[in-house]
Amino acid sequence: MRWTTILIIALVVVVVAVVTVLALLPSPVPVDVARVSRGPLVVTIDEDGRTRATERHVVSAPLAGNLLRIEHHAGDRVRVNDVLARLMPTTSPLLDERSRAQAEARLRSATAARAQAEAAVERARLGLEIAQRETVRQRTLAARHSVAERAVEIASFEERSRRAELSAARSASRAAASEVDAVRAALGTVGSRATPSTVEVRSPIDGVVFRVIASSAGVVGPGSPLLEVGDPAQLEIVTDLLTSDAVSVRPGARVIVQGWGGDRVLRGSVRHIEPSAITRVSVLGVEEQRVDAIIDLLDPPAVRAGLGDGYRVQVRIVVWERTDVLRVPFGAPFPCDGSGHCVLLVEGERARQRRVRLGRRADGQVEVVSGLREGQSVVLHPGDRVTDGVEVVPR
Repeated sequence: MRWTTILIIALVVVVVAVVTVLALLPSPVPVDVARVSRGPLVVTIDEDGRTRATERHVVSAPLAGNLLRIEHHAGDRVRVNDVLARLMPTTSPLLDERSRAQAEARLRSATAARAQAEAAVERARLGLEIAQRETVRQRTLAARHSVAERAVEIASFEERSRRAELSAARSASRAAASEVDAVRAALGTVGSRATPSTVEVRSPIDGVVFRVIASSAGVVGPGSPLLEVGDPAQLEIVTDLLTSDAVSVRPGARVIVQGWGGDRVLRGSVRHIEPSAITRVSVLGVEEQRVDAIIDLLDPPAVRAGLGDGYRVQVRIVVWERTDVLRVPFGAPFPCDGSGHCVLLVEGERARQRRVRLGRRADGQVEVVSGLREGQSVVLHPGDRVTDGVEVVPR
């Protein structure tokens, strides 16, 4: 009996000792891990933007007079030379001797402006023809591998710019012709479309009425804005960038347009950066130097149906991209050795610290220039318990 008691006590002591030793042994630390992978990396500048009609005209009263009630409403479609508003004489004659002399002088000025606008159209047309021929030539050379694809992109961008200039020049020419008609109407030389005492204000373009400024009848002075018309199919995007970001953006840079309300991503291209910045106050009350970037929409109007003037969009301007880079998630690298970066590799059942050299960062990923290879496992967000040589277990 006595030996049995001693044996039981000895067994209890051994079990307690084993449990104590096991409890004191360090247990593996559970960690999140990720694979080192290869894939695309796109560095972008993300900002909010707003759409703006490239052809926008504020139609104003050419002379002082009594404005009849405007029958058009916002959203109405108008054709070039459609009557937008009518002016009747006030109590004093519209065309006394002085008014007629002024109108005749305006007619001469408007006629000269129309001739200048027509010359600008011809100059823009010739520039577009030259740009089109250059695009064809560069594509032919690229097909023969005589020039780089960059030359074709530059030629295509130049062609789009010349086409936009031709569109703007034609719009200015139509506006100048409309101004000539309006002054001739004031002089009573437009034929039977208006009585000598009526001035008809006509649309300079085919488009849509954006806004009726003078919605009620009344007396207006010369130059008073009456309506705003434009072409909603011809849109551009304006976004303001921090000047520190704008220096890395180049004309022709690819733009990803999101958050406009449609079910697809739109394509854009940076046309140019405004030359002068302005000071704006952020929502946090911090003064920032910002500059406007003008972006062309490359998708046709049918693809972006419903997108109108003044709409809010989200733009991502691509400043750097590669299709095949070695990358890890943001949470893997951490500062080490003063100015460098390290990661913790999972080798077997232990974490091993490895020094790495990093590159660009975007979309939750960071480029690894050296120090890792594809397929290795790294610890994400290592805490104080995870150090070099510590036993770990992936969650």
